Amino acid sequence: MEPMILEYTVSADDFSGAGEASSDVKKTLKALGFPPEAIRRTAIAMYEAEINMVIHDNGGDIRVEISPAEICVCCADVGPGIPDIDLAMQEGWSTASDKVRGLGFGAGMGLPNIKKYTDYLDIETVVGQGTTVTMKVNVQ
Repeated sequence: MEPMILEYTVSADDFSGAGEASSDVKKTLKALGFPPEAIRRTAIAMYEAEINMVIHDNGGDIRVEISPAEICVCCADVGPGIPDIDLAMQEGWSTASDKVRGLGFGAGMGLPNIKKYTDYLDIETVVGQGTTVTMKVNVQ
């Protein structure tokens, strides 16, 4: 199988469209016959990154590369950046607004869940310019 590339654009503050990209990737992985556990882990981690782009950033782009060995998801935004990655990795820590929390989001589990459900996580961020989150799930 040649690697398959899927690309998505995520809009800022689009809570009605949040999760569409991760849902599409989940459906694609199922159709390709990937193991259920790899699909589940990818969908959870990608959803968390996608929701972070909707909540905290000015939207962004997601690129998914699917190969027989791994699923690589790269999420790049032009948001405010993350001033303290160590703090942002702590469960429950969030900069989400009261409005976002009122919608049921912003519990501070995004980055911790991404780390929990992936085999590789890299976060590159520049305050005031944006963040790129790259994650990989091994297909075992």
